[in-house]
Amino acid sequence: MKQYSSHLLMVRPSSFRKNEETAVNNYFQAEAGLDSKVVLQQAQSNFDAMVQQLRQARINVTVFNEPEGSDTPDALFPNNWISMHHDRRVALYPMFAENRRRERREEVLDLLEEQRFEIEEVIDYSSAEEEGLYLEGTGSMILDHENRMAYCALSERADEDLFIEFCEDFEYTPFTFSAFQTVAEKRLKIYHTNVMMCVADRYAVVCLECIDDESERKQLKKYLKESGKTLIPISEAQMHQFAGNMLQVGDQDQNPVLIMSDSAYKSLTAGQIKTLESFNPIVHPELGVIETCGGGSARCMIAEIFLPKAS
Repeated sequence: MKQYSSHLLMVRPSSFRKNEETAVNNYFQAEAGLDSKVVLQQAQSNFDAMVQQLRQARINVTVFNEPEGSDTPDALFPNNWISMHHDRRVALYPMFAENRRRERREEVLDLLEEQRFEIEEVIDYSSAEEEGLYLEGTGSMILDHENRMAYCALSERADEDLFIEFCEDFEYTPFTFSAFQTVAEKRLKIYHTNVMMCVADRYAVVCLECIDDESERKQLKKYLKESGKTLIPISEAQMHQFAGNMLQVGDQDQNPVLIMSDSAYKSLTAGQIKTLESFNPIVHPELGVIETCGGGSARCMIAEIFLPKAS
């Protein structure tokens, strides 16, 4: 079972803006100081350029166009509400923000089946929203598919019991910890694990500075090393430039490619880039307004399709 997928799902936005409902605990979000129409146009331009760069790198991308008038400002971050697995199962996740719950669309599953991806079962965790419990997909969880390990920084958007339920259903060994960032001189919980951690086939990029508990930090390093990963630490300052929000994917020949934003790439040292490029080439699109207003980056924009295709 490969760690990375060679088919990606992305959602082209039609109503992108700074989401006021997620800003309460996503401290990466900020005002762009631009007219809302300009923000949307720039986000669409960033999105289209990213898709083009991925396809030029011979990576398969399926694009779902967010319907006009949807009022789902974070629709271009599909990895939070859906994951698609090797065993033909799809998981749907409970979302913290009410306006993000509208992103779960039957039409997306229809599109996947039109593309001949095989779906045998949909496991829907979204009823947990009624109890105020959330688990926002591969934003909340980092999955090591080869070693069946799942990592989760607990937060308002990542409930421990739900995480363990997912791990039991999909046969992963769970590891939970707490991750923090400094906001106005306070240590506050990071909203999603995938902004501070990326697990690839032979390496892991982690912001260890975010893990204040020394025993948790040591345990995480131990699990990663036991899984055969080369550990590439990043600083909290680099994390704030979305250097943790990376994803390794596969091209049409199943060769690995690492995706991150241009701001993430520019925050890395020459040594870090050299180490990463020893494992795989890097694609780094400019995502300016998406990062500023959306508080998410390249990894958030990609839902991996591990589903097999009908022959």
